[in-house]
Amino acid sequence: MTTTIPAWFTARQQAAQKRYESIPAPKRGDEQWRFANIKQLTWSAGVSPTLEAEEILRVISRSTGLEKPAAKFVFLNDDLIHSESHLPENAICLPFADALLSHSDLVEEYFMKQETRLGSAKFVALHEASVKNGLFIHIPDRCEIEGSIEVHHWISGAAISFPHTLIVTGKSSKVRVIDIFRSVDETTPGLGITYKDLFAGHNSSLDYVAIQDLNEVSRLIAINETSTSRDARSKSFILNTGAAWARNESFSQLIGPGAHSDMLSVSIPHREQEYDQRTLQHHVSESTYSDLLYKNTLYGHSKTVFSGLISVDENAHHTDAYQTCRNLLMTDDCEANSMPGLEINADQVKCSHGSTSAQVSDEEIFYLQARGIDPVRARQLIARGFSVEAVQRLENEDAENLVLTFVDAKFARIG
Repeated sequence: MTTTIPAWFTARQQAAQKRYESIPAPKRGDEQWRFANIKQLTWSAGVSPTLEAEEILRVISRSTGLEKPAAKFVFLNDDLIHSESHLPENAICLPFADALLSHSDLVEEYFMKQETRLGSAKFVALHEASVKNGLFIHIPDRCEIEGSIEVHHWISGAAISFPHTLIVTGKSSKVRVIDIFRSVDETTPGLGITYKDLFAGHNSSLDYVAIQDLNEVSRLIAINETSTSRDARSKSFILNTGAAWARNESFSQLIGPGAHSDMLSVSIPHREQEYDQRTLQHHVSESTYSDLLYKNTLYGHSKTVFSGLISVDENAHHTDAYQTCRNLLMTDDCEANSMPGLEINADQVKCSHGSTSAQVSDEEIFYLQARGIDPVRARQLIARGFSVEAVQRLENEDAENLVLTFVDAKFARIG
C-alpha cells in the first residue's frame, strides 16, 4: 500500500484547478441558470475552527440516525472523527482519503468520469481540485449488504466542505447508503460542494439517500451522477429541509437494457429559503425505465426551481420514462417554477412529464377541523401526507423513518 497521494490524483486536481479558473461564472442569461439566484454564487473561504476534544465528542454524540447501521462514519469539515463497520470482509468501505492510498487503481477507474451537463461545471472543477475526503464503497459481485451505511457530514464555522461519495456495486450485489449533511451551529454560514459518483453494476441494486439539514444561513451545491447498467436498479432520494440556498443537479444515465432508475425528492423550504433542482434522465440503451417524482412544500417567501429533461438517444427504443414535479403552496408569497421537458430521438417509446402547483383547499381544512384538529395542525398534516408519497418509495422502513424524523422536525420548526 502506498503512503503518498497517487500521481494521477495530483494531476487531476491540478488540471481541475486550471479548469475552474478558466470556466466563466454562470450568468443570469444562461438557460441552465434560469430563475436561479446568481448572487448566491459569491462567497469567500472562511477559517475552519479548531474544536476541542470535548466538542468533537459532542458532535459524535449528535450523529444519530439508524438504530443498527451496517456501518457508520462521521466527518467534521471533511476530517473523519468516528467510524464503525459491520460489513463483510470482501466489501470495501473506507474514507475516500484512505481509499486513495490503499485502492488507488480502483478509485481512478471510477472517480468523476461523467461530463457535467446541468450547469455547475465550474463548481464541479472546484470540487475536483479541492476534495480531500468522503467515502469510497465497492461492493463485490453477489454481495448483498443488509441494513444501511450511514454517513454524517458536519460543517463547523464558515468553512467550505467538499465531501465526495463514490459507490460501485458489482454484479448481482446490493447496498443502501444514507448521507446526512448538517451544521454544528445555527448561526455561522458554511458552504458545501458535494459530489456523488454512483455506479450500479449488472443486475445490482444501489439505493442512495441524501438528507440536507444545514443551518439556514449556509449554502449547498450538490451534484449526483448515477450510471445504471444492464438489469440494474438505482434509486436516489434527496431531502431538503435546511440551508438558505441549495442547488441539486441530478443526472441519471441508463446504459444497459433492463436498467431501472428512480429519482425522488422532498423539499420543504420556508422563510426566504431557495431550492434549485435540475435533473436529466438520459436513456442510452433500449428497454430502459426511469421514474422521477419531486415534491416541494413551500412556506413563507420561499422559492423552488425545477428544470427536468428526459432525453432518449437514437436506437433507445422501448424506453419507458416518467417525470413528475408537484408543488404545494402553503402561503400566498411563495414561488414555484417548473420546467419539465422531453427530447425523444427513438421510436416506440412511452414518455410523459408534468408539473402541478396548488394550494391546500378549504374543504380539506374544514374536514379536519370538523374532527377537532386546529387549522395550523390540519395544514401540516396535509403537507406531511403530501410528502409521504415520495418517502414511501424508498421501500425500507428504517430509511423511511429516518427521513420522516427530519421532515417532522422541519414542520415543527415551521409550526
